[in-house]
Amino acid sequence: MYCLQWLLPVLLIPKPLNPALWFSHSVFMGFYLLSFLLERKPCTICALVFLAALVLICYSCWGNCFLYHCTGSQLPESAHDPSIVGT
Repeated sequence: MYCLQWLLPVLLIPKPLNPALWFSHSVFMGFYLLSFLLERKPCTICALVFLAALVLICYSCWGNCFLYHCTGSQLPESAHDPSIVGT
């Protein structure tokens, strides 16, 4: 389970509030995970635990899934603040 210490923090990285940055964030996170899996070769149990956590987070549509933005979920209240997001 040593390899999970490098995978689980990836699930805690928040998505950017600006919708224009979602694609760049998704690509970066995808490349990070791909390079991690190819370089470190985590054990099967760690990989399955991480994939299960990723599927549960994305399936529940809590808004922290870095693969896509759920259409039914709303942005946080701070996303409507022009000083944070911009115009």
